[in-house]
Amino acid sequence: MMKVLITGANGFLGSHLTRELFRQGYEVKAMIRASANLLGMEDIPCEIFSGNIDNRDDVCAAVAGCDIVIHTACITDQWNISFEAYERVNFTATKYIVEACIAQQVKRLIYVSTANTIGPGSKMHPGTELNGFTLFNANSGYINTKYLAQQYVLEQVAAGRLQGVVVNPTFMIGPRDSKPSSGKLILYGMKKKVLFYPPGGKNFVHIQDVCRGIVNAIDKGKTGDCYLLAGHNLTYREFFNILNQVSGEKKVMIRIPRFLLKIAGVTGSVLQQLLHIRGKLNYTAAYMLSLDNYYTGRKSERELQVRYTPIEDAIAGAHSWFKENNYF
Repeated sequence: MMKVLITGANGFLGSHLTRELFRQGYEVKAMIRASANLLGMEDIPCEIFSGNIDNRDDVCAAVAGCDIVIHTACITDQWNISFEAYERVNFTATKYIVEACIAQQVKRLIYVSTANTIGPGSKMHPGTELNGFTLFNANSGYINTKYLAQQYVLEQVAAGRLQGVVVNPTFMIGPRDSKPSSGKLILYGMKKKVLFYPPGGKNFVHIQDVCRGIVNAIDKGKTGDCYLLAGHNLTYREFFNILNQVSGEKKVMIRIPRFLLKIAGVTGSVLQQLLHIRGKLNYTAAYMLSLDNYYTGRKSERELQVRYTPIEDAIAGAHSWFKENNYF
């Protein structure tokens, strides 16, 4: 039985992944902050290690005795976060993880990056793992630091120091999103008579498909390769139409003009910089919501043997869980 360390094990992805690894017979060590909420993890038999990923000593102690390390922990929010915080948690902490894996001769590191470190495409020609990084213009501390961390992992692999694989999930949807992350999009679409939706679109993937892709990457992933874990490309209108069908709600759908959304985003960024007013819309968020952010998961289907679940099932599962737990 191999022992696997998961960082960020109490998060949306981390808790699902911890459960999937246990189900497949791995011994699991979960690294979480001492103050972290363990809601959603109470029923998972695993070793809990309390520590901070931006503390080198904590990371070394967490990695000790593990055969595999899966690094999921990061800051994902796109607003109200300083670049220094992104850099410390997303980049510097990843360096600590890599250093510990090298020092302790871990058999494999699975680094969970993001699809946005790979250039997106259109629905006709979606982004693939061969695309370069094109989203510097988004001015996103999250995306930029995830890209730098991904490159650091790949550099250590290229130098022959690390057995590492990178997975690049798109927008994950599913149940048990207890402190809503991606689930905020579903909650936004509920209980409205009039729904204003952004002009862009993105790739959506069932959270369980991402977990299977990560677990399969332990044995099937090629060292030094990246794998998009990408399910279905939808405009935001298409996404909310499916949600309306699942929920049985009827509403007026109004598309926000791209130029208007970007003006609002720039205004939000200016207010944040000049008056320190932190809203939920800034330039980065507006840019990403206006983007055709589409990808294909064909490589992961072929090499990691992932079979992608219909997106209707993912949305229905998330909706049911939120409803059962009184989120709306």
